[in-house]
Amino acid sequence: MASKKKSKKKKKGANNTVIVIVSLILAILVVLAFIFRDQIAEKVRDYGPNVFMTTDYEEYVLKYSKEYDMDPRFVFAIINTESHFNPDATSNVGARGLMQLMEEAYDWVKFRLGDERPHTFDDMYDPELNIQYGTFMLKFLYDKFDNSYELTAAAYHGGMNAVDTWIKDGTIDPDNFRLEDVPSNVTANYIYKVMNAYNKYKEKLEEDFKNG
Repeated sequence: MASKKKSKKKKKGANNTVIVIVSLILAILVVLAFIFRDQIAEKVRDYGPNVFMTTDYEEYVLKYSKEYDMDPRFVFAIINTESHFNPDATSNVGARGLMQLMEEAYDWVKFRLGDERPHTFDDMYDPELNIQYGTFMLKFLYDKFDNSYELTAAAYHGGMNAVDTWIKDGTIDPDNFRLEDVPSNVTANYIYKVMNAYNKYKEKLEEDFKNG
């Protein structure tokens, strides 16, 4: 009888030890998650297009995609990649809002549209105005680069002059686009993220959604 009691005590002690160890590991993981929460959040945002196919601000995306004849799924992909649907986003170079427009781009679109409304670049944090201006710019680039979503994304990120130069000097072939030919690794990575998101949105959203 005594040996059985000792055996039970040993098992109970071993179980308690396992519980303590598991609890300590979980506690350490919680502490590490808290310490590195910013880095973890940044990684989640980096892979946002693969994980969160958000369609926030759908009303504005559909409205201006229809007005400017642009696929709303591509607009969603740009917003997802640029700001992850944060209307208050500001980049380290000063781009603002959902579609991360720079002040020069804002001025250019305002002039092109002949928009006489009394708003300023500060209003790029307004979701509707930002989506209107960003979608107009996407459509301009899409037409300019012969309906190439890859080159549209490249120009939206790196500037249309840069893409024009790459085409003229033969660095990239618009008729046979290859991501590895893009001379800027940052822009190439951006194109990859946008096109990945676009393909995910095409899988998620019905064809009739494309046509509003």
